[in-house]
Amino acid sequence: MILGPLLPYSPLAQTRETNRSVRTASEPGLIPFITQREGEEAAPDNLLIIRHPSGPRLYYGDEDPRDRPLRGVLWARCGFNPVDEHKMPTGKPQWKFMHPYRQMLTMQTLRCQICSGPARTPLGFIFLAGPKDEDPTQPTIHTNQPPVCPKHARAAAALCPHLERNPMVLLARSAPLYGVHGMLYGLNANNEVHVVAQPYHALPFGHPNVPTLLASQLIRRLSSFRVVGLDELTQELTALTA
Repeated sequence: MILGPLLPYSPLAQTRETNRSVRTASEPGLIPFITQREGEEAAPDNLLIIRHPSGPRLYYGDEDPRDRPLRGVLWARCGFNPVDEHKMPTGKPQWKFMHPYRQMLTMQTLRCQICSGPARTPLGFIFLAGPKDEDPTQPTIHTNQPPVCPKHARAAAALCPHLERNPMVLLARSAPLYGVHGMLYGLNANNEVHVVAQPYHALPFGHPNVPTLLASQLIRRLSSFRVVGLDELTQELTALTA
């Protein structure tokens, strides 16, 4: 497997991953569940690296089990605002950023990135990509975008400018967990913890660099899917309920 080049460190990348569900003027009232809100800020940086016989490993100085929610991977901390009567986050949306924990939760449980409701359909799971984002002839596609439910497929297409209201709809029967994306840490000459790289591509679970990675996105691999349009998706779902 070829992993991409290492990118220079960007301070915002530690916890604020790009949210492609950026609002357009046509959807003034809908805010995706995964969108980060004002007040949901990164926790103070208290990272440390401990050397083990198996190699170095990244920790929080005050770590608890919630910091490793999946397969022992350390996750980026971020605050949580109160929720409203619909159990949706409150606060002014930061449209360009995904909340790292909510992205992980919706991707892990395969719930809708817009409403957090169940995303499974009789046709499979609905994943959206820009019309030019992916090569549909490839046998597998890796995605950091949680699925959408049928109710919010068109809303997601309208909310996200890069989908151009004409997304590539990937109906996936199989979407196993693949790995994580985030920032790699190491020790400098003064034995201080610092960011050393941001891998361009996700690291698969089991990669030797994962123990020193602070993850902020969970990645799934679409390996059994077909490509349809929004209209075709609507027609097929309607036919199933007729």
